[in-house]
Amino acid sequence: MDGQSEASLAIRQVVIHSASGNGQHSDYFHFPHDSTTNTMAQSIDNKESGRWSNLLLAYKTLGVVFGGLVTSPLYLYPSMHLNSPTEENYLGIYSIMFWTLTLIGVVKYATIALKADGHGEGGTFALYSLLCRNMNIGILSSKHSDLNSSQSRPVVHEENKGKSRLGKVFEGSIIARRVLLFIAVLGTCMLIGDGILTPAISVLSAMDGLRAPFPSVKKLTLVETLSAVVLLVLFLLQKYGTSRVRFLFSPIMAAWTLSTPLVGIYSIIHHYPRILKALSPHYIIRFFWKNGKEGWLMLGGTILCITGSEALFADLGHFNRSSIQIAFLFTIYPSLVLTYAGQTAYLIKNPNDHMDGFYKFIPKTIYWPIFIIATFAAIVASQSLISATFSVIKQSVVLDYFPRVKVVHTSSNQEGEVYSPEVNYILVVFCVAVILIFGDGQDIGNAFGVVVSLVMLITTILLTLVMIIIWRTPALLVALYFIIFFTMEGVDVSAIPLAISFILAFIMFGWYYGRQRKIEYEVTHKIDMARLEMLLADPNLQRVPGLCFFYTNIQNGLTPIIKNMRSLHKVTIFTTLRYLLVPKVAQQERIVVKKLGLKGVYACVIQYGYADSLNLEGDDFVSQVMDSLKLLIESCSSCLPSAASQVEEEISELSEAKMAGVIHVRGKVRFHIGKNTSLSDRFMLAFYEVLQNNCRSALPALGVPLPQRLEVGMFYEA
Repeated sequence: MDGQSEASLAIRQVVIHSASGNGQHSDYFHFPHDSTTNTMAQSIDNKESGRWSNLLLAYKTLGVVFGGLVTSPLYLYPSMHLNSPTEENYLGIYSIMFWTLTLIGVVKYATIALKADGHGEGGTFALYSLLCRNMNIGILSSKHSDLNSSQSRPVVHEENKGKSRLGKVFEGSIIARRVLLFIAVLGTCMLIGDGILTPAISVLSAMDGLRAPFPSVKKLTLVETLSAVVLLVLFLLQKYGTSRVRFLFSPIMAAWTLSTPLVGIYSIIHHYPRILKALSPHYIIRFFWKNGKEGWLMLGGTILCITGSEALFADLGHFNRSSIQIAFLFTIYPSLVLTYAGQTAYLIKNPNDHMDGFYKFIPKTIYWPIFIIATFAAIVASQSLISATFSVIKQSVVLDYFPRVKVVHTSSNQEGEVYSPEVNYILVVFCVAVILIFGDGQDIGNAFGVVVSLVMLITTILLTLVMIIIWRTPALLVALYFIIFFTMEGVDVSAIPLAISFILAFIMFGWYYGRQRKIEYEVTHKIDMARLEMLLADPNLQRVPGLCFFYTNIQNGLTPIIKNMRSLHKVTIFTTLRYLLVPKVAQQERIVVKKLGLKGVYACVIQYGYADSLNLEGDDFVSQVMDSLKLLIESCSSCLPSAASQVEEEISELSEAKMAGVIHVRGKVRFHIGKNTSLSDRFMLAFYEVLQNNCRSALPALGVPLPQRLEVGMFYEA
């Protein structure tokens, strides 16, 4: 208890710094941040939580993490290009599926990837952030920052100080950094594509169970229509959130995870008890030796047995490593191995039933209970991917990698539960279109296999970089890892889904490029303190009553828009949103304030991580900034007792300004493309202008109330 009290006291302690820069006296007020101590405390808490806590978390992962993976038996065999398959073909296919699950699921994700977390978070962005921190290449929004840099700069461990050759290449080459960024962005786009295809193929495959008991039902009519209706209702309910029904997800997926392997065991005993001999990898060699090129074509669908495995890593931030490993190794993995064994055993005796490879092997006595569980499991799996898509879009908007869209928090308790109306409409249109246009599970499965392969391929590339640059893994092991998994995951890549992902990635990269050029111009033409003092001394500049938050992208200067202003509020706070390469920033560390040495002019930095909610709505944010400024003013005056009257006057001016009214000002910039602008810049900046003109304003995205918004326009020379 004493240790906790001391830690709490240390967190609340006020630290004041005085520094000189450009001849101006600067005072800072902030809360200290020790990420190493926080990490150690978190590690101790995790150890003390006990095995029962991990078991409970493992149970909860069933409804969130493994929905896509454990429902893959619904559509795997119907997605394969099988033409009069033989017993040896099925044995080879099952052997491929078993070793794919073992190598990719157990070795790559459950063993290796889960160790490459970024401050407890997983996924493509976490790997990218981890590499950025260790190579000191940063992300643009924090690149030109110096305020409070000593406290907020991520900790680099001692063993990483001697950088690898590859790390130095990335630090010295802007092309290499942009390629790395594009790979990370492409991985994000593939997850969005996954959010389109998973609901379509899962629900369609589950509803396909109506055809077996009712042979008159045609797949191209009733099954597709019902699937489209189910998805339409699911997407329409997104705006209400899932907090009220989330408690049902784990029981549904647990029922599915336990029931399908039991059916599989029954099928093995009843149809082909020797199926487990196919665990020997020599059946894979025989499969390709006898089938040649056709074997490689049949191989494409087998990658779907591992679909959803990326969630093991991507959802790490919602649980912990132990809970995910327990759930996968002791429930999901054996469940899938036995379910696929049962399906294959049935198909060996009924080789032409592969187009209905799941429901055909279900005994008639339990057909309808399994159908109901399968339908609910498909809906839960779809919901998991939809929620993940919203979360990724939210993170991309916060990081300024994606055009601004509306993001709504649907739960006051679950911060990660978000919803985006625009993205939701796009997803429902694409999902329903995929079902109604393609319809055939085989066609959707082909596209889905490509998405799954590319997501895993990108993770393989980023993990390889982590091994080389951060872990310093021996070259032989790195080469072995890369060759095995790059080969396994690269065989199923085709053109159409890849093209869709490249289009999405180009949108994100084009937005990022325009934002980068904007910041580069602002840094080059920034207003320093001496220039600001001259502007304030101009008699033509009016100081009007009120409190103004003036948003700027740079911290060691001011945006050039300020030089065109003919009036300024009596209290003006130049505010910068600063992204840190961590998932979340503690509430007491989010606001950093600074005196600029001029009357009524201050600087404020709002720090946030990629999993944080960024919402400035209401008086709470304004009150926090005002309280921080008052503490700063009082602390600065402690060294000068004679300045007590000045302190009271300054605090009184702050209160009067707030009472007079609060306004948030942000610049709206357009590029002036001159004759000397290169062709590539013309194209990219024109594309950025199109995106900017069709996205939401930044102030609504921050949650600033409408009456308090003001945008000031200016042209920047390209």
